[in-house]
Amino acid sequence: MHRLALLDDKLCVCRLDPNSDIPGWALLSTGFFSITKTADELSVVCPESCVPPGVRHEGTFRCLKIEGPLNFSLVGVVATIAGLLAKAEISIFTISTYDTDYIMVKQSGLEEALRTLEAAGYSVAREEGDI
Repeated sequence: MHRLALLDDKLCVCRLDPNSDIPGWALLSTGFFSITKTADELSVVCPESCVPPGVRHEGTFRCLKIEGPLNFSLVGVVATIAGLLAKAEISIFTISTYDTDYIMVKQSGLEEALRTLEAAGYSVAREEGDI
């Protein structure tokens, strides 16, 4: 079973026009951020503190990192975690990188998500009082 780590940042997901340039404020984070561009949108995931007023966004999210690196041949890592959280009626937002995967949950559902994952045998590294 994979270990998880709760990241410190309080994150949000921003939606920008697909023709937008990558905004400078998105690059201000010294912690976690992710930028994805498709034909339909430019999505920025970053700390809430970086987002200027007027930017369309959804927050507050907390992020669980699946300790990696994970081999590309592994099957079902995210699906298993997503299934556990879905049964607990906890919505998720996922991001994958070359080395690992990240599961984001709303701050309001974080305690339940942690209880659910720990009850299923996952170990979650977190700071005391980090919820």
